[in-house]
Amino acid sequence: MSEPTLLLDGVPVAVRAGDTLLQVARRAGVDVPTLCHDDRVDPAGACRMCLVEVEGQRRLLPSCATPAVAGQVVRTQSERVQRHRRTLLGMYLADHPVSADGALPSRGTGGRLAQLVAAHGAVALPSLPPTRPGRVDANPYIDYDPAACITCGLCTRYCDEVEVASAITLAGRGRHTHVATADQRQLLDSTCELCGGCVAVCPTGAMTEKAALQTVAADERQVRTTCTFCGVGCQLDLHVHDGRVVRVSSPPPGTTLNDGNLCVKGRFSYEFIHHPERLTTPLLRGDDGELHPATWEQALDRVATGLLSLRARYGPDSVGFISSSRCTGEENYLVQKLARGAFGTNNCHQCAAT
Repeated sequence: MSEPTLLLDGVPVAVRAGDTLLQVARRAGVDVPTLCHDDRVDPAGACRMCLVEVEGQRRLLPSCATPAVAGQVVRTQSERVQRHRRTLLGMYLADHPVSADGALPSRGTGGRLAQLVAAHGAVALPSLPPTRPGRVDANPYIDYDPAACITCGLCTRYCDEVEVASAITLAGRGRHTHVATADQRQLLDSTCELCGGCVAVCPTGAMTEKAALQTVAADERQVRTTCTFCGVGCQLDLHVHDGRVVRVSSPPPGTTLNDGNLCVKGRFSYEFIHHPERLTTPLLRGDDGELHPATWEQALDRVATGLLSLRARYGPDSVGFISSSRCTGEENYLVQKLARGAFGTNNCHQCAAT
């Protein structure tokens, strides 16, 4: 039995139970632009960027929140849809600070709005004076510029539905709407976990990393690596400029085991990489009582010799093994295997055990 289909830009596309028009389009490789959508949160249809034309419907419909039904005739690239996108982007630009040539100034991260303007164009509209209240937050990591905000609410929905922190919300009405906290508290005085998820999902850079305001460069190089702060194994992207890590971002949702999420340590605690006192090679204490650089082979031989001599002199229970919470489950297994199998002791522990 063949799958039910709808007609998407003149091409039959299969429809699955529970699909939205946006999901059908993406599965078919059709680019429908969005600003407020993220697969990890419930669709809101707030930005109106993903509107498409459905035959028989008087208005354009938000594809992120419209159920896909077999037999629908959907157009994502019609003149009506393209005119809507250009007008909508022009309205966003009219409400944003722009440079003399009409370009959006970079906030370091969150350049989705600028990318859509470049791809689809924008109707030229008179600029509007800023109406959202400014806000200075003393936290060391996250900066919010109300003038760059399109109040799509994606950051607040991420905070509610993914982090379950509910630290930020939309306050005010109309053009005065802005992102705020309860009772206008500082983020450090709220339930905010400083995970930076709001920065990662913001399409305009209104929410951005404070470090990115000074350090982002056009020739940054991204390096995918694994976070070392715990054993979960979250993937993250290091942004490298002139041989130094200048910021950390999360990979796109759905591509890694952490699904685009990071904690405050993974996203912001990278200063140790270039700390002048960071150990970069093993050190062994010499006969002079001082520490000297050594190879890993020399360091491992010294550790093995010391542990074996203790076991020989005082017995296996004189030795204990403590593993780190930064280790994976497999690595912790190997530590206890070393304790029990190689040294014959049950004195093994893991510092994160409860």
